[in-house]
Amino acid sequence: MNQERLVRFPTLATLGRGACLALLLAPLLAGCGGGASERKADTSVPVRPVEELYNNGMDALAASRYATASDQFNAIEENYPYSAWAARAQLMLGYTQYLRNNYDQAIATLDRYIQLHPVGQDVAYASYLRALCFYEQIEDVQRDQKATMDAMAALKDVADRYPGTDYARDARLKIDLARDHLAGKEMTIGRYYEDQHLYEAAINRFQRVVLDYQTTNHVPEALERLVEVYLKLGLRTEAERTAAVLGYNYPGSAWYQDAYRMLARDRLVAQDPANQPGFFTRAWRAVF
Repeated sequence: MNQERLVRFPTLATLGRGACLALLLAPLLAGCGGGASERKADTSVPVRPVEELYNNGMDALAASRYATASDQFNAIEENYPYSAWAARAQLMLGYTQYLRNNYDQAIATLDRYIQLHPVGQDVAYASYLRALCFYEQIEDVQRDQKATMDAMAALKDVADRYPGTDYARDARLKIDLARDHLAGKEMTIGRYYEDQHLYEAAINRFQRVVLDYQTTNHVPEALERLVEVYLKLGLRTEAERTAAVLGYNYPGSAWYQDAYRMLARDRLVAQDPANQPGFFTRAWRAVF
């Protein structure tokens, strides 16, 4: 009869102390060995000197390689956050984002710069560039004008904070342009209301241009439109008064000629304005 061979696995009791330690440490040693080999295989990219990163960014910016420029300036912020170069890189990153038309990103970057460097030598430029990001987003007069209002607020902040700078002078010029844009929006709405025979609403829009946007180029047309709407409503006295204002302030404009012709059709003035040259002057004095 063949006797069955029993195979017994060794237990800790049957092993010597050295064998026990070898079994217990084997997995740990294996893990350590694997980690060491992985570290040797991991090759990290060395960080370039900050001056080199900045110069690379400026070269890329000059060549209109905006993505590369952004990468270089971001690398400075990440690797040298407390250096003087970081502030420059942050400002140039905002400028790069502005050139790429990434206005929301640029505004966020410039807000961070202004917050971190409120008295820095370039904070006026940062504020001006931030205002430009809003200004560049002004939509045509057919669309919502929130960007126009935001731009005017940001430009006014530049003009108020840095009154003696070139940035302030340009900001004031752009404020006037933005105001003219808002007046154009009011005129567009007013003309629409007039076409729809919503005369009261149209009057409100045209009057707002005359009262709130007096320095814009839309005022003569707004006055002429008011004369037109008043005559449609039979408000002859209001039409004459408004025509007096138009004739006194813009006597040589095409809008003056149109208003005069409308009054002549209603027999409020002579058919030929040359026959009654002092009408608007007399009307102005009578009204005011």
